[in-house]
Amino acid sequence: MVKGVKMGSDLLNTTIQLAPHHLEGLTLANPVMTASGTFGYGVEYSELVDIQKLGAIVCKGITLRPRNGNPQPRLIETKYGLLNSVGLENIGVDALIRDKAPAWKGWQVPVIVNIAGETIGEYVRVAAKLEGVPGVSGIELNISCPNVSAGGMEFGLTPEAAAQVTSAVKAVTTLPLIVKLTPNVTDIKEIALAVEEARADAVCLINTVKAMAIDINERKPSLGNITGGLSGPAIKPIALYMVYEVAKVVSIPVIGCGGITSAEDALEFIMAGASAIQVGTANLTNPRAGLEVLQGIERFLKDEGIASLVDIIGVATK
Repeated sequence: MVKGVKMGSDLLNTTIQLAPHHLEGLTLANPVMTASGTFGYGVEYSELVDIQKLGAIVCKGITLRPRNGNPQPRLIETKYGLLNSVGLENIGVDALIRDKAPAWKGWQVPVIVNIAGETIGEYVRVAAKLEGVPGVSGIELNISCPNVSAGGMEFGLTPEAAAQVTSAVKAVTTLPLIVKLTPNVTDIKEIALAVEEARADAVCLINTVKAMAIDINERKPSLGNITGGLSGPAIKPIALYMVYEVAKVVSIPVIGCGGITSAEDALEFIMAGASAIQVGTANLTNPRAGLEVLQGIERFLKDEGIASLVDIIGVATK
C-alpha cells in the first residue's frame, strides 16, 4: 500500500525512490531525511519525536576506528548559521554495529549510515563491515567533510578521486550508495557526473562551506581547528543553485541539503530537481524540524491539488 496522507477522496502520494537503478531500490515514505551529524545515531531523538514518520535517518559520520574529533571550541554561532569543526567524532563502525544497529532493525524508517575515511582502504573496510547488518538500509559516502586533516573532503575535490573512492566502495557493498558532495570545488557538476559514472545510486549536496571566525578579544581564530564548516540558512542559496545545476546533468536522484528550515525551503529544492531533502542544522534547535517540514510539504500538495510529490520534482528546471 502506498503511504501518504488523504487529499479529499484521493491518496496523496509522497513516496520517493532514491535508488531506481539499484536491484532492491531504496523507497522512502516521504522526501524528508535528516542530515548526517545533526541527528546523532537516531536513537537520541527517538524519545523526543516520532522518528518513524520521517523519510529516512542518516546517522552521524562513522569511521573504521573511534575518533575523538577536533579540539574545542568546535561550534560557533553566526548571525545566519553555524560554524562547526567537530571533526567526525564517533564511536567507530564496530561499536555502531554492536550498540546502535540492533535498535534500527525494528524501525520502520530506513537508516542510512554516513561513512568516512582517511584512505580509500578505510572507506572500503567500513562499507564491507556494514554489509548484511540488519537495520542498515544504505550508505552515504562522505567525501565532503571540511573538518578533518586527512581524507574527507580531499576525495571530493576532483572527478578522478571521487570516482575512484565511489567505485571502490561500490565493489564491496550491495547496499544503495549515496555520495555526499562538497561545495568547495570549481564545478560540482563534474564531480556529480563522475560518481554517477562510478555507479553511485544517488548524490547528496551540499555539505558545509569551508569558513572561519576570529575572536577579536583573544585575537585568534574562534575555532580550535581554526577553520570549520558553515551550515544553516546562510548557505541555502548556494546549495539550491548547486542542486539546480546538478539535477540538470545527472540521471540519478539528487538529495538537497543546506539551510533547510521550512517546508518552503524544502519545496524550492524539490522544484530545483531534488527527489528528497535533508534537514540538518535546524534539528539542533528544534528536534521536530523535520516533521514540521514534512507537514508543510503535505499541506502545500493538498492545497495545490497535487496528487503526487514526483509531479513537482524539477518543475523549475523545465
